[in-house]
Amino acid sequence: QVQLVESGGGLVQAGGSLRLSCAASGGTFNRRAMGWFRQAPGKEREFVAAIGSSGSNPYYADFVKGRFTISRDNAKNTVYLQMNSLKPDDTAVYYCARGKYSIVVITSTPDREFDDWGQGTQVTVSS
Repeated sequence: QVQLVESGGGLVQAGGSLRLSCAASGGTFNRRAMGWFRQAPGKEREFVAAIGSSGSNPYYADFVKGRFTISRDNAKNTVYLQMNSLKPDDTAVYYCARGKYSIVVITSTPDREFDDWGQGTQVTVSS
């Protein structure tokens, strides 16, 4: 079973940027899609972005399109989330997850397409 460790969260002012990293160990990282989710206080976890095993076909939630970029480095077993133009509404705990398949599969319940999760990293955006 893969272990996922997120890092890079923190406190940033609105309009600022952060880059999250998720390092994987113990599993077949380069054969699975990877994704990012987030959960704000009092809200359900929601899908943010995902990327295929080869780095192709990134997919984004509408509310981050044009602001966030997902990427991966299979040589380093790491997936990234570059977050620009951050807003207070982006405040949440961000989780990375390993997909069940090599391609990105997004359904009405996207979290069911991912089977390994990190512990999360806090992102706080001040106004």
